[in-house]
This record gives sequence, structure tokens and C-alpha cells, in this order.
Amino acid sequence: MPLEVIALVLLGALLHASWNALVKSGSEKSLDAAMIALGAGVVALSFLPFLPLPHPDAWPFILVSAVFQFAYFQLVAAAYRAGDIGLVYPLMRGVAPVLVAATSGALIGETLTTGALAGVLTISTGVLTLAFEARKGGKRAILLALANAVVIASYTYVDGIGARLALNPISYTLWMALLPPVLLFAWAFSKRGVAPVLFHVRHQWWRGLIGGAGSIGSYGLALWAMTKAPVATVAALRETSILFAIVISIVFLKERVSVFRIAAACLIALGALMLKLA
Repeated sequence: MPLEVIALVLLGALLHASWNALVKSGSEKSLDAAMIALGAGVVALSFLPFLPLPHPDAWPFILVSAVFQFAYFQLVAAAYRAGDIGLVYPLMRGVAPVLVAATSGALIGETLTTGALAGVLTISTGVLTLAFEARKGGKRAILLALANAVVIASYTYVDGIGARLALNPISYTLWMALLPPVLLFAWAFSKRGVAPVLFHVRHQWWRGLIGGAGSIGSYGLALWAMTKAPVATVAALRETSILFAIVISIVFLKERVSVFRIAAACLIALGALMLKLA
């Protein structure tokens, strides 16, 4: 994988960890997740006039991706309500690249080198190591996290292929960002009522705008990278976001440092190096 591709995927990982920290620090996980999606949609709208439309072959993938993104945000909120973020986030982000790596050959005909496969497994092992320090979430949290790992792996495939068919990964990313907030807020209005949701939007708009910019920037960089390198490799390298999340949790959230976190950070860094050398 070229060095510039690795650097931009790592930047995307940092953005991903940052917007997740915004969701974690919010008081309403479900609405805050919807706000992130809304912020991403607002950012996307400001750039769309300057970009070409995706190729027609990509539009079915954009529609399918919106459904997966809706499921993703709903499961994120449900899993965080059921269990610890230290359990849920590593499971979601760690299992997904393993699923992609295990199935990419059969589904899209990509074959990883031995070194790249070792890097995928090393990063995933490091991410999953974090789960052992937070086992209080219970069966429901684990099942929700694993279900979301399947969703993440699914939209990774859909968007990886769709971005290639679009002939412009940035345009694909921006159009893909428009429908999820519509679905999420329609759901929120039906469950909570219009007034409470609008009250939250009015007071937390900054969280959604900043987080949304980080979200769409992170995913846009990943989709661009998927046009330059194997999908499974990019999907695994994105999981270095957990390394940035550890730093954020220590420096900004003042969370404790454990042996498991140190071991996981070392494994993730080693896996990223293995991917660079593959």
C-alpha cells in the first residue's frame, strides 16, 4: 500500500475517533448519532454543486448504503445504551475487518498477500484485546455489537464497490451522506415527537456539524483509499481509529490506562506497520 494512502487512511481514522468521542460525550446517544449524520449531510450539500454526478451504475449502491448506514447508527446507539463503550466499540470495529478479510476473495475476487492478511489479523487482535478489560456489558451489548460488525462489513463492501463504479469517490461519498439523516430523523420524529427532537437540534447543532464533518471526511478518505488499495486492507487500517480513541480517552476524558489498552495499542501499531510493508 502506498505511503500517501496509508497517511490519509490514518487521518481518516483520527477523524473517526474524534466524532465518536463527541457522540460518547453527549447526553442523548440516539439523537446525537442522528445529529452527526445530519451534520455530514449539511457538509455534503455545500460541496455537491462543484462535483460531477456519480456514474448511474453507482446509484443502487448509494441507496443500499443509506439503509445500512441507518442500521449502523441505530445499532451504535442501542449498543452504547446496553453496554460499555470499551466493550462495544472494539467488538464492532474489530470483528468487521475480519469478516471483510475472510470473505473478500469469494465476494469481490480480491486476494490479500500473506503480509497484508497478517496485518489485518494483527490489527483485529489488538482491537479485540480491548474488549477484555470491559466485560460488564452483558450478552445484549455483545450481540448488538456483533450485529453492527456485520452491518459495517456489509456497507464496506457496498461502498467500496459503489465508489469504484461512481468514477469519483468524493462525489459518491457526498451523495451517500444525504439519505441516512432523513431516515434517522424520520424515525426519531415518529418515536419521540417533533418538538423534543427539534429542541435537541437547536441546542446541539454544533456537535452535529463538527462531528458530521469529521464523519464524512473520515469515510471519504477511506472510500478514496479503496479505489487505490484492496478493500480489506483499507478496512483493517481504518481500525487504527481505536488507537486514537485510546489517546483521546486518556488525554481528554481522563480515563484509566490498563495493561489491556497498552497491549492493544502495540498490536494495532504493529499491524499498521505490517500493512505498510505488505
